[in-house]
Order: sequence, then structure tokens, then C-alpha cells
Amino acid sequence: MNSDNSGHFWHGIKLWVGFLSILGCVWLALGITSQLYEFRDDDPNRGAILEAIDKFGDRYSRVVYLDQGWLPSDSLWFYTVTQGSNLLPYSFFLVLEQADSNQLFRNDENIDRYGYLPQRPTTSNPDGLPVGMVRDEYQGKAYMGFTCAACHTTQINYQGIGMRIDGGPANADMENFMIDLADALHATLAIPEKLQRFITHVLKQGDYDSGDAVIADLKKYAQRINTYTIINTPRDVKRPLTRYGYARLDAFGRIYNRVLEHIMSAQQMRELLTDILSADELADVMANVEPVLTSNNRDHIIERIQTYLNDKQLIKLRNKIYNPADAPVSYPFLWDVPVHDYVQWNGRVGNSELGPMGRNAGQMIGVFGTLNWQEKAGFTVSSVLGGQNFSSKHIDFQSSIDIRNLRRVEAHLRKLTSPLWPEHILPKIDTTRLFNGAKLYARYCSACHEHINRTDPDRRVVAKMIAVPLVGTDTKMAVNSLAYTGYSGILRNQYVKTGVGSILMQQQAPAVVLLTAATRNVVTTTDPDKGFVRRWIERSLDFARTFFDNEVQPSIKRGYYVPDTTVQPFASVMAYKARPLNGIWATAPYLHNGSVPTLYDLLLPKKRADDLAEGEYRPDEFVVGSREFDAYRVGFKTDGYNGFLFRTRIWGNDNSGHEYASGRTPQPDGTLLPALTKEQRLDLLEYLKTL
Repeated sequence: MNSDNSGHFWHGIKLWVGFLSILGCVWLALGITSQLYEFRDDDPNRGAILEAIDKFGDRYSRVVYLDQGWLPSDSLWFYTVTQGSNLLPYSFFLVLEQADSNQLFRNDENIDRYGYLPQRPTTSNPDGLPVGMVRDEYQGKAYMGFTCAACHTTQINYQGIGMRIDGGPANADMENFMIDLADALHATLAIPEKLQRFITHVLKQGDYDSGDAVIADLKKYAQRINTYTIINTPRDVKRPLTRYGYARLDAFGRIYNRVLEHIMSAQQMRELLTDILSADELADVMANVEPVLTSNNRDHIIERIQTYLNDKQLIKLRNKIYNPADAPVSYPFLWDVPVHDYVQWNGRVGNSELGPMGRNAGQMIGVFGTLNWQEKAGFTVSSVLGGQNFSSKHIDFQSSIDIRNLRRVEAHLRKLTSPLWPEHILPKIDTTRLFNGAKLYARYCSACHEHINRTDPDRRVVAKMIAVPLVGTDTKMAVNSLAYTGYSGILRNQYVKTGVGSILMQQQAPAVVLLTAATRNVVTTTDPDKGFVRRWIERSLDFARTFFDNEVQPSIKRGYYVPDTTVQPFASVMAYKARPLNGIWATAPYLHNGSVPTLYDLLLPKKRADDLAEGEYRPDEFVVGSREFDAYRVGFKTDGYNGFLFRTRIWGNDNSGHEYASGRTPQPDGTLLPALTKEQRLDLLEYLKTL
């Protein structure tokens, strides 16, 4: 290159860099303006319904928010910021009736029945949707979807006062919400009067031009949501089924199953159906379905296959493809999450560098992001960044998932702090017991649950991983995360890095690896709803801000667990995480699977066959669903109402283990401390209230 050409070249580069810089500044300015507009909703009561009687007769006449570092506008933004969840058309959700009545499915009484929190209309929520349910848009269509707040906002009632806890574990029953939603859609199709009312009301919303179009989508979503409930239903015939009830969800099991559905390839589907259909049946099915698999609309492949299979064939196909989502765990509380080194109950997900982007993308895969994943020729910048290399074909991971807003939610959570025990509402702390309890905590609890300053902007949460055999709690969640596999489909022959090397995905692969590959590619695939330049500038800024704003760096897990090796690259997931206990009073029920209703019960032993009948033990059965707080035992009311009966004798619900205060579980160093007396338990409980 001669000097003149060289000069022109570098001059062109400078102009291009300058142009991108100007565009970046413009988009930044527009983003700031947009964010100010989004935070305009500052209703002082944060949209809460201020007086009500809930599903189990608990009354409250006032709702208060505790000081957690958020203003009203912060809470309302968290409740309503869209993240790319597309459960069903928005107009459908607004007018859908319950299956057995003409009452709206979304009315406050019904929403409360599932443990979600009804809201009044506010500026950012004009239709008065419940906390964490929003109007989202994707490719010109409006949908009802979920936000983080649906699973991570709770209310605690005490003597007529409702305390809203942002970031707290929801008291929701998503399992039955989805089952009843499917029933309501099918009932609408089956009952002519319902169907006519539905069509009339949907058309008034203006999103559809004809009744035929409404019926077509009603059939599609009725089948889709019903299939979702069937796929994820526990189905172990050898044991009693692990139903969820309130305050629990097998989120990972459901996320895995959505990935397994959307990575299915035509060739793999053909192989699976060979054992289910006759040769003629297989030829007929594939002739109808294969053209769809190579089109630009290959979402919900298995959904399309269903129309050609009978019930028995569908069950066989389900059992081949999916894993039962039968290890429900409590919704984790969100304060301090952005400063954790590892997240999830078994510490599976690293939280450093770009980790939060992948983690949150995985969450949105689980809660109904539209996944338009398809094979295409050649390669793209997104596919190379996603680890697919410069191949002759690539997988395009277009989706509705809003990476930008997910990043913003993660940043927003940095301001959220744990709630302090409110002595102006709950009984005052006994200072004598508090003093004694502090010493007991240092001896019995601090080896795993360290203290942090809840408001320190530089705080860090270092997970203490404790191997399942050492802590002794229910194994199902950990076992599933290690054992579940799936067909790799369109991801076949890709490599996924683990902490100890890379795994080549062949016909089948660990479900956790398939999820890792999917989320990595979703994150690197730019927003299809935006122009080429804008979407790449925005995604580049998202990468940069996530990477440089995240002060959590890669680190070795601490604690007592079996480390990953090349022979067992996921051995470390057979452990559960201990974290600081600030705000623990507001997060009942306890243990990772919600099998212990109160903190007082957690300090008791599990009753064994040779134990004395007159002792104090953790309850083998208790009722969940009430929001009424038991300030003495620190948890929710566990009897006297028709809630969900929690039976701890079912695998997945086991309430044994973590019996440090009972003299039955040794400390991590092997020391077995003496069992606490009742007075000592009350002392320690008083201290736990103050964290």
C-alpha cells in the first residue's frame, strides 16, 4: 500500500470510528431519556391493593414497604420492565374467562388464589396486571409475559398489615396457574357461549381482524400451554409425585425442557419417531413436518408433530425427549445476587464477567421467550461469537429475549438491600436473647454463613459449597442437575467449554451443557426487532457494560465439595450453597426445597424411628400458602386453613439434614456440637431475626 492510499485508509478508519462514536453518544442520550421516562411511575403505594381478604381468609387493611434501598419508581419499574416473555397474546389474557365460570381469569380473586400479588392500575401498568405480569411486544405483536418480579416479590401479613418485600421469594403456585390457564383456553374452545364472548372481546382490543384469526390462535395457544403442563408434570411411577404447591418451582427442569424442545432437528425427530410409528406413518408425518423444519418459522417443532400422533404415541415421544421437572426448590431471594461469586442453590452458575447475561437469558428461555432457532448456511458474527466457529452452516438463535433490559435489571438489583426486622410492626427484639444468640451464631452458624454489611456498595458474597452427603438435605435437585441429559439436535457436534475442558455434544449431551450452549448463543445474537447498526451498537454496549461493570471475577469455589474433573466435569453440582443470612426472617419456608416451614423448626431435628415420641421435631407434614406471619417461630402459618399439604416423606420434599443445632450434623471441620436446649434455640432465633 503506497503512502497516499495508506493515508486515505487510516483517514477512512478515523471517520468510521468517529461516526460510530457519534452514534453511540446519540443512542446513549436516547437511552437516558428513555430510562427517565420508564421511571416516571412513582405511585407512593407502588400499585399495591391496600385492603383485602386473601384466599385463606387473612385480612390486611394497609400495605407498607420496608426500607430496601428502592424508591416507589424503582419497585414499579422492576415489576413492569419487559424482558421478552411471550406466554400468550395480550388481548387473550385480558379477556379470558375462567374454565368453570364467566369471571375473568385475571381477576384479583383468582390471581390471589395462585399466590400472585394483584395490583391497581398505575402509569406503567394501566391494565392493573399482577406484580411481574406485563404487556410485551415482539415482531409487531403484543403478548402477556412474566418479569423477574413474578417469582421474586412477596408479601407478609401481620395483624392487618401487609409488608411487601421486593426481591423476596414469591408465594406463587405456578404449576396450577399454568394447568388452569390451559383448562380455561380449552373450555373457551369447547363452550360456544364462552367462545363467542371471547371472540367479541378480543376483537374489541384491536389486535385481530377476524374471528377466524382469533380461533386459530386460540387453538394454537391452548395446545401449546397444555403441552407445556404435560411435559413438565412429574411422572415417576415408582414413587409418589413431587407436586410443587406454593413458593416453589423446578425452574431448571422447565428451562432444560424448553431448550430440548427448540433444538430438535428433523433428522433427530425422524430417529426418535422410528421406534414409535410404522414406516408408513413416519413417512406421512415427516412429509408434512420436514418442510416446516427448514423454513423461517421452525419454532415449536414438537408442537407441530403432535397433530399427527395419538395420545399413546405422544406419551412415548415425551418420555424420549424430556426430563420430568420434579425437583421444585424455593424461589431464591434476590438481594445481594449481583455480588455473588456463584448463584443457584447448587452453585452451578458462575456470576463473573458476562455470566449474568447468560444466567438471565436462561431464565427467559424458561418463562416463555419466543425461540426462533434455525439452521442456516454459512456463518455470522453472532454465530462465531457464540462458539460455532467458521462452519459451512450455523444455528441462528433469534429470540424475543431482551438482553438489554435483563442487563438493566441486574444493575438495578445492586441497589436492593435486605429488609430489616421491622420493630414498628413485628414484636420488638429481646436484647438479652439477642446477646446470647450472637454467641451461639458464631459457634453454630458462622462457619458457613458469614456476615456481610447489607448496605456496603463493595460487599461480596462468597458461596460456601457443602457436599450433599455432608449437609444431608434432600438430594433430588442436585441429582437431576447432574444426571439429566437430552438430544443435542441442531447443536450436535458443537463444543462447549467447562471449567476443566471442552465437551463435544454428540447425539446426547448433559442438559446443563445444552443450556450453556443455547444461552451463550442467545446472548450473542442481536435483537431482530432493531436495525442492523442499532442492534450491534446496543449489544456491544451491553457486553461492555456487563463486563466492565461486573466487579465479580472468576474464582475457585470455596467450601467442602467434590471438585470437577475431566472424568466428572460437573461433580461440584452435588453440593448446596450456604450464603449470608441477612433478611432470612422474610424468606420462609426454609432449606433449598422449602421443606421446613419456620426458622424455629429449622433448629429442631428430623424425627427418626428411634426418637422419643415426646420430643420436639420438624413437622413431617404442614400446610403452605398463607401469607399470615408467625412472629414467634418466624415463618408463615402452617395449619388451620385449606392450603397445600406439604408431605416431607416424598423424595424432593425431604426435610432432613442441616441439623447443626440439633447435634446431628457435624460442622464442616467434623466437629459435632451439642444439641441446643429450647432456651438456646429461642436465643439463636432472636439473633437470626436481626440479620
